[in-house]
Order: sequence, then structure tokens, then C-alpha cells
Amino acid sequence: MRGKFQAQNLIERTILMRIAVSLIFCITIVMSGCAGNKSNRDIDYESEFEKGKIALAKKKYVRAQDHFNRVVIAASHTELGDDAMYYLGESYFLSKNEYLLAIAEYDRLIRRMPFSPFVEKARYRICESYVIMSPKYFRDQTYSEKAIEKLQEYIDDYPNSDKRETAQEDILILRGKLSNKAYESGVLYMKMEEYKAAMLAFKQVTDLYYDTDYIELAHMKIIACHIERDEFDQAKTYYDTNHKHIEKIKMDDLVDAWFEQKRVFDRIELE
Repeated sequence: MRGKFQAQNLIERTILMRIAVSLIFCITIVMSGCAGNKSNRDIDYESEFEKGKIALAKKKYVRAQDHFNRVVIAASHTELGDDAMYYLGESYFLSKNEYLLAIAEYDRLIRRMPFSPFVEKARYRICESYVIMSPKYFRDQTYSEKAIEKLQEYIDDYPNSDKRETAQEDILILRGKLSNKAYESGVLYMKMEEYKAAMLAFKQVTDLYYDTDYIELAHMKIIACHIERDEFDQAKTYYDTNHKHIEKIKMDDLVDAWFEQKRVFDRIELE
């Protein structure tokens, strides 16, 4: 009987010890959480922000990102947090090769704080980022198209901006790149003797990129495609309608010779 009583006491003590350990563990977690929250509240946001600006000025971009990120996360409910968001975008933009991250931060600022004094700057930085990421004409032109879209929106919303002229120049350069891609696609189709597809590519140049350097050549190539397809009437009608474009590049004598000989050939043969 006595042994049974001792065994019962041992079981109870074991249970109590387990409960005690569990309580201590829970209290430790709670205390840690409280301590962590207190630490977040104790962050000097102003100091972090200034440290970030100093690091940014010294081109210590990763360090600047750390400081601004801390402010953005912990002080997102304050004006300082929104300002830090702009500078976080700057630290990505200026560090090079992190333009998509920069765009994300600028865009977040624009959506969250549409009346922030940094919005106009952020919107132009987005334009600059897409312009920088725009590749050579023979690659995918998604970023070029996005850059044109953002630049045009910027010009429309800020017609008196001192960046307006630069934005317009960038649009022309980007449109020239898109025109070049479409024109070269047409040339490639012609080499493959896919003249209908080639005409569609050249038509894209004449319809969409009429203010680029490839407009006259595209008109000339459309005439060539018609002749290659033995569509002489359509070729003549098109030539009569767009004669000024062919004259502008001084190719009218060559095109006239195409009609005389009913075939397309290079100027070297004419000479």
C-alpha cells in the first residue's frame, strides 16, 4: 500500500514538473515577444532615415537600403515611412541593375501616397528605369513599349515639367527602335520570300511609326513586295500615292526602273 502511495506521488510530481516547464517555456516566449515589440518601438526612425540618406550620398547603396527598409517596415504609418519608401527606390535605382525593385518601391509610394511631394519624381524615375532597361532593337521590346507608355503619361500629367523635352526625345528614340525592329522583320520576311508577311511588317512601320527614319524605306519595300507578287497595278497605285516618300530618299529613279523591267533589283544594277 505504501509503495502504491509513493508511486502515485512520483507520478503527480512528474506531472507538476512538466506543467512547470511548459509554463516557463510559454512565459519565455511571451517575454521575448514583448521585448521584441519594445525594441521595434524604440527604433529612432529619424536617425535611421538620416543614416540612410548619408549612406546613399556616399554611394553605399546596400547599407542605405537596410536603413530605409527598416523605416519603411517599422514606420509605414508615418510620413517619414513614406519618404523612406522614395529613398529606398532611389537606393535601388542608383545601384544599377536593380531597376525593377526601384520601380516597385516608386509605384508603391505613388499608390499609397498620391499627394506625396515625391510622386512626380518617382513617376519620372519609373520612366527612366524602363528607358534604361530598353534593349537593342532586335530583342524583345516590352520595356521599350512600357517606357513609351509611362513617358507619355508623365508628359500628359506634368505638361510644364522641366523633364518634358527629355521625355519627348526619349519617346522618339524608343519609337525609332520599335520601327527598326518592325522594318528588319519585313526585310527578313522578304529574304524568305514571304512577301505578304513582309508587307504587314512594313505596314506597321508606315501606320504606327510614321515619325521615324524608316518610314520612306518601308514605303519603298511595300512597292517591292507588290512587284515580287506580280501585283503591278497595286504597286503602281501605291507608288503614285506615296511618291513623295520615295523622292525624299532619292530612290524614285530606281523604283521607276523596277516598273520598266517588272522586277526588283538593287541600285548597283541600275548604275
